[in-house]
Amino acid sequence: MRAIGKVSFQLKALSIFPSNFKCQIRGHRVSPPQNFTGYESIKQQYSPQIPEYFNFAEDVLDVWAEKEKKGEKGSNPAFWWVNDRKQEVRWSFEELGFHSRRLANVLSGACGLNQQDRVFLVLPRVPEWWLVNVACLRTGTVLLPGTSQMTARDILHRLQTSGARCVITDESLAPLLDAVASQCSSLQHKILVSPTKREGWKNFGDLVRNASSDHECVKTRSDDPMTIFFTSGTTGSPKMTQHSHSSYGIGLTVNGRYWLDLTERDVLWNTSDTGWAKSAWSSVYAPWIQGACVFIHHMPRFDSHTVLETLSSYPISTFCTAPTAYRMLVQEDMSRYLSGGLKVIKGYTENGVLIAGTFKGMKIKAGAFGKASPEYDVQVVDEAGNVLPRGVEGNLGIRVKPHKPFSLFTEYTGDPDRTAECYVGDFYLTGDRGVMDEDDYLWFVGRADDVILSAGYRIGPFEVENALIEHQAVAESAVVSSPDPIRGEVVKAFVVLTAEYKSQDQDQLKKELQTYVKRVTAPYKYPRKVEFVEQLPKTVSGKIRRVELRNKEWGRS
Repeated sequence: MRAIGKVSFQLKALSIFPSNFKCQIRGHRVSPPQNFTGYESIKQQYSPQIPEYFNFAEDVLDVWAEKEKKGEKGSNPAFWWVNDRKQEVRWSFEELGFHSRRLANVLSGACGLNQQDRVFLVLPRVPEWWLVNVACLRTGTVLLPGTSQMTARDILHRLQTSGARCVITDESLAPLLDAVASQCSSLQHKILVSPTKREGWKNFGDLVRNASSDHECVKTRSDDPMTIFFTSGTTGSPKMTQHSHSSYGIGLTVNGRYWLDLTERDVLWNTSDTGWAKSAWSSVYAPWIQGACVFIHHMPRFDSHTVLETLSSYPISTFCTAPTAYRMLVQEDMSRYLSGGLKVIKGYTENGVLIAGTFKGMKIKAGAFGKASPEYDVQVVDEAGNVLPRGVEGNLGIRVKPHKPFSLFTEYTGDPDRTAECYVGDFYLTGDRGVMDEDDYLWFVGRADDVILSAGYRIGPFEVENALIEHQAVAESAVVSSPDPIRGEVVKAFVVLTAEYKSQDQDQLKKELQTYVKRVTAPYKYPRKVEFVEQLPKTVSGKIRRVELRNKEWGRS
């Protein structure tokens, strides 16, 4: 394993980061940048050309496969998967192409999917997840990833809202899909990733084994829809966030080439759940743009011991995870696993791309998350979109006029009003508050809205409140973030009880409400803290003032 230099986690700084900050571990031996000389050189180098047509599978992955055939690429695999039983799957770019073309023929042949039809994908960290990603690129179908923690209600909403024609999942989620499928008129094909058969489902393995590996990649325009992620907001159900073929396939060059500073000699391990956009950024596009190896450990849940054992057993050069994970790792005796030390680099992302970060060679300011990415003009602005003076807190904004950066998400699909709300004046607002200092470094202050960012999960208060109000004990509820030393922040529910439940044992009632929320919505959304109150603060019009409750939790005036 490559030596990894001295540990420098800067826990005080990390503990205040929101979960859309990502960090990278790099060894001191490779500390000098590999792809640039300094921050200013990145701005000079980065000048992306957006062609009319672009497809990541053909224009990037197949190009690397050709380089392999010609002996112009090193011996690193494109994909390297392991599990706790020491089983491994390694694919070269050529093998990745072979398997993904067969699956592409399944999607366009056996399933009869057309370009821009939608495919709902829910799988854990298994190799098939990556094959589906690439096959969807080859067929021009739009991928909708989801987390395995979804409930039947979550699945129903996503299928009905998206109009997905095909779903691909495993045995754990298949019963939930069957429970709601009859309510989803657009759903025509169900594919099961399992060695066993299930009635009403096509078997993934059988389909791929019998498919041809000859497939011609469809022509996709750079601005055609490529993927849609469901994201939680302050009101209503999760919205569809749409990205184009170029926004990830070209836009994530900044992440891979400059922030992660990857080359084809590198092995990158990103721990993100496959249901989150972070998995696309750092487990597909950013590393493969650079020809680097994507390393994956099956690991159903984040486990510090497993992570450290893996880092000490495999030649991983770059490790990418959320601040919560780093806080857990440093609770372990790291000297048992790693000799030397670690270098931590911070980054701030929004809708998939790196907005700002600490690039190699830059001075590190403890608590700051670095400078703006070279593709963005990031400013701190007021509510009208006016740029604020240095040192003054405001909204973190990205300039979109006169030209909107191609790498930003396209829209909230089917919701033009919600899309319009993201923009003010000449800027797109990230939803975060911050400060810029005299040296152009950016500092995070907090969320501008009520969305809760807990241990990498984005949780809308409405979703939790909606689940709570269904319980007969709840008359009213308000959900806000509450500080937590490990997760950064957690969900807290303020609950007004109905008259018949006010005399019941409150500790038992808390557990009952927590269990209920876990059952009716994704388990990660449940309120880890519950406080019973007589009334909730409201405006004169009767709207609950979450901000007042949130300020109370965080000790703000």
